[in-house]
Amino acid sequence: MKRIGDLLTRHKTPVTIQDDVIYKQVTIRTHYKGVVLRGTKIGAEIGTKNQWRISAEQFILSRIDARNGAFGIIPKELEGAIVTNDFLAFDVNEDEVEREFFNVFLQSPVFLDACIKASRGNTNRKRIEEDFFLAFELNLPPLSQQRHLITKINKARSSLAIANHEITHQETLLAKLKQAILQEAIQGKLTADWHAANLDVEPASQLLRRIQTEKARLIAEKKISKEKTLPEISLEEVPFEIPKGWVWCRMGEAGIFQRGKSKHRPRNDPRLFDGGNIPFVQTGDVARSKHKGFRIDTCSGYYNEVGLSQSRLWPSGTMCITIAANIAETGFLTFPACIPDSVVTFTPVVSGKSPEFLQMFIGLTRTAIEKFAPATAQKNINLQIINELALPLPPLAEQAVIVERVEALMTTCKALEAEIERARSHAAHLLQAVLKEAFDPAA
Repeated sequence: MKRIGDLLTRHKTPVTIQDDVIYKQVTIRTHYKGVVLRGTKIGAEIGTKNQWRISAEQFILSRIDARNGAFGIIPKELEGAIVTNDFLAFDVNEDEVEREFFNVFLQSPVFLDACIKASRGNTNRKRIEEDFFLAFELNLPPLSQQRHLITKINKARSSLAIANHEITHQETLLAKLKQAILQEAIQGKLTADWHAANLDVEPASQLLRRIQTEKARLIAEKKISKEKTLPEISLEEVPFEIPKGWVWCRMGEAGIFQRGKSKHRPRNDPRLFDGGNIPFVQTGDVARSKHKGFRIDTCSGYYNEVGLSQSRLWPSGTMCITIAANIAETGFLTFPACIPDSVVTFTPVVSGKSPEFLQMFIGLTRTAIEKFAPATAQKNINLQIINELALPLPPLAEQAVIVERVEALMTTCKALEAEIERARSHAAHLLQAVLKEAFDPAA
């Protein structure tokens, strides 16, 4: 057993701050994120005149946040920096511990546990007690074994780096494959064989006329509001050729797009939520659905009847599109829910797979849609931008085939993602096994 005080010797180099000298100041990030430059400041602007000078390669910790992983080795660029009494600097005793082994040891649960147990005081005022910290005993292997373990750790790290590089490459290729699948889908290339064998299906131009007729009926019955006239598609807006039977149109012509409704800002009016059980879905819930097959199965809160009275309940299956914060994220409700005006819904007026096809199109063009947002702290776009997007619309029957084929290909992509994740876990496990041998030999 070794005491921490056998490995570390307190280093104290006092310095009196001079008004006309520029000093480097240090901060230590929590969660093992290291020692970094906080900034430089002229002495006249530094209130605490008696401080301590530190040197590169020393070990340093924050008295207050060491229990949160705020410690590390001082990098060369911080040679001569200054710290207050809130920091403790130490020289590493290399007769007792290999420096490289010690640097790795700092990342171990054993060392963090020592910092936690040496932090004394009230919950919000805990600080490292230096004497108790230095007296803490550790089960450290002898120097010869430390060198052997470092060789194994470096070998495992090298293997992990090579594996991670290959994994990252595979992830990049997979992302490109997904984009290529969607691109071929909206250009009609994915269903070229089906299209050639089904030339007699209802063309998209006829589908648009049916949608227009149904919208007119709904407007006459006052079930929806009259829509703004959308401009014709210009030749400059057409980025590629589409198959015969398809048509370029404005996305707003493909169905009904409506903003969510919430008269009052929910976060400013708790009366809307007290005792409520009516799901209220926000932009974050929509964004998170992309990790769950675009199924929105969480909500940020629950309206009560007062909340519902100033909003609207959308049915399960409704497609949602975010127009603020995370722009152009999409997902489908898996339960009836209210939504705010930062989310747009799409409702088809002719039964079919139009919502799924449009969801694929929006996913592919999301980057282009984001460019419509003004450069503000809170990015957002308006509903008219969604309505005016140029859309390559296939016949209704072909939309169903496109959706089916894309879903099948994406299932294959998910299987590839799972393989990549297993490879990542295996590579990380190899390194963890070596680290466990080094720092927890009894386990």
